[in-house]
Amino acid sequence: MVETGLSVSGELRRSVMGWCLAGLLTPALHAGAQTAEEASTTRVPYVPTPWPVVQAMLELAQVGERDFVIDLGSGDGRVVIEAARTRGARGIGVDLDGDLVKLSNDEAKRFGVAARAQFSRQDLFETDLSAATVITMYLLPHINLALRPRLATQLRAGTRIVSHDFGLGDWKPDAQVTVPVPEKSYGPAHSTLYLWVVPAFVNGVWEGAYGDGTASGRYRLDLRQQFQRLTGTLTIGGRSAKLDAATLAGDRVAFSAMIDAAGGRVRHAFDGRSIAGELVGLWTTSGARGTRAGPTAANSASQTRALRVEAPVDGLRRN
Repeated sequence: MVETGLSVSGELRRSVMGWCLAGLLTPALHAGAQTAEEASTTRVPYVPTPWPVVQAMLELAQVGERDFVIDLGSGDGRVVIEAARTRGARGIGVDLDGDLVKLSNDEAKRFGVAARAQFSRQDLFETDLSAATVITMYLLPHINLALRPRLATQLRAGTRIVSHDFGLGDWKPDAQVTVPVPEKSYGPAHSTLYLWVVPAFVNGVWEGAYGDGTASGRYRLDLRQQFQRLTGTLTIGGRSAKLDAATLAGDRVAFSAMIDAAGGRVRHAFDGRSIAGELVGLWTTSGARGTRAGPTAANSASQTRALRVEAPVDGLRRN
């Protein structure tokens, strides 16, 4: 039989972990939410993630050999070890239980992945998350909410977050799946997994030029962002229209709008990326003047950069 799990001798013990939020100055996320300071007193029981769920989490995040996985509250290390063992990824796990950390490092050695899967006794709220391309976690709802500002501000656009059973409040997931778990030790005999792709921060006003010399002009774009949900207004030649299609997935941005022009209505569409404070991609016009396409670069107007600072969504400040 192919070995697919970690061996843990004796009866599975349970431990409790108290999370500390020293120095995290964050307001309540919404009315009734537990603050970071309140979360510091919470004791989280250790409940191992079932093996079918481990595999499903890695699959949902599409973990591969180029990924760096950080598992928050890593328990016996199974998520990071499995990511290294079966998918060639690198990663770290953090946990406050020193015995579990030792067990995790021993198991990583046993499976021959100690160079790619490492574990440390550390507070998850004091862990630097910036190197991660994938975050995995199996925490409690209020811990997730207290952690959310760190996820939003430290992670790069495009980073995938997978949470077992609990969401991130009004930050709605990009995808979710249900995994049958007949042996689950509590609740229904299934688990729900949630996936988020960290969005670029594009909230604010942008100005730029489009066109290939035949159909060209300048535009003003007013974007309103709530996590990965995007709305806004496009203005060209003094005429404005609401965006009728706008999407934001990681650093990928797309939108379109119909603008009234002298010869009739013209559809303007953009498909590109947010890169270091610029929108860079392909601008397409179609309608009264036929179809034109050409490269475009849009820079956030200098007079509106402050708007980006003053109007973040839960601290989601990124380019």
